[in-house]
Amino acid sequence: MSIKDKAYIMGAFEHPLRDAPDTSTPQLHMECALGALADAGLSKHDVDGYFCAGDAPGFGGLSMIDYMGLKNVRHLDSTETGGSSYIVHVGHAAQAIAAGKCQVALITLAGRPRHGGNRPGARMAAGASPGLSDGPPEAGFENIYGGSTHNTYGMCAMRHMYEYGTTSEQLAWIKVAASHHAQWNEHAFLRDVVTVEDVVNSRMISDPLHLLDCCVVTDGGGALIVTSPEIARTLKRPKVKVIGAGEAPKSPLGGQDLDLTYSGAVWSGPRAFEEAGVTPADIKYASIYDSFTITVLMQIEDLGFCKKGEGGRFVSDGNLISGVGKLPFNTDGGGLCNNHPTNRGGITKVIEAVRQLRGEAHPKVQVKNCDLAIAHGTGGSLGTRHGSATVVLEREA
Repeated sequence: MSIKDKAYIMGAFEHPLRDAPDTSTPQLHMECALGALADAGLSKHDVDGYFCAGDAPGFGGLSMIDYMGLKNVRHLDSTETGGSSYIVHVGHAAQAIAAGKCQVALITLAGRPRHGGNRPGARMAAGASPGLSDGPPEAGFENIYGGSTHNTYGMCAMRHMYEYGTTSEQLAWIKVAASHHAQWNEHAFLRDVVTVEDVVNSRMISDPLHLLDCCVVTDGGGALIVTSPEIARTLKRPKVKVIGAGEAPKSPLGGQDLDLTYSGAVWSGPRAFEEAGVTPADIKYASIYDSFTITVLMQIEDLGFCKKGEGGRFVSDGNLISGVGKLPFNTDGGGLCNNHPTNRGGITKVIEAVRQLRGEAHPKVQVKNCDLAIAHGTGGSLGTRHGSATVVLEREA
């Protein structure tokens, strides 16, 4: 079953807070949900499908349905694929709607990592012994020497440099582009425009990644409303169609198939493009998960916007800057400058894509004639074990 034209994103909301010391995680979920519902012109009583991931506290979806008073839910999905979860959820919501399982799907993300709030994967599994983690089974082996997300992404960057001659200056252009966009976003965590020199002169975090190659960490969240075509026609909002979706895991298979130079986007992207009936050359705007600058570089290559190994030259030519380049990206400032709630930011990628397709992005970064956009996310550890998800969205005239 194809999901093309079977579902519409009719509500989108990004929480304005980036620092929420006095707001609980459930409250952030609730405020995001109400914001997206108001944007769509619906109420919580219209919701019959709910989607969340590991950032939802307690028993996840069950706890949040209870907390938010969602009395009419008949379809629940708590798929967890890290930062790509919420892009997966857009595809899953479209599938559920196409199959008649629900008509109004609510997707929420929220967290407070700046204030020790619930972090994804931190919940204890039901019945687990105190002191035992319910994290991934390989963590005890891989992290024994102090491994971290920064280290694994640093290794990807170093390998990419070795294989293709990519430079730190080229990676820095991704941060530069994000900062040019963030300056116009009143809610962005970092609004100062930076230069290539600023990035490469910032302190080293995990060679070759510098401080400004890394995303921000913020409190906050976001929510989306995905509806059936029948519901969409009753709402007085611009219509954004889901026309293609793809998802793919990538694993090193216990170290037997380890290649740090590519991601699961090499599979999720083509699947989404094929279902949508479009090519990368047709895309007017791209929201790409930007946990680190190397993340963006690899996704641009793997999604087919340029050939493998040519990403460094592509970004250093200014192609990511709105109004200048071929592929405007993350016009809200992205995770590098704007918002990266709960240490994962996939939902904000869809939110900004919706803004662009509606013509509601900031006038300084709004892409002209933006009728086709992509939102793409990765979750887990780039290059090794992670999940990739891609959705293609289209503005309905």
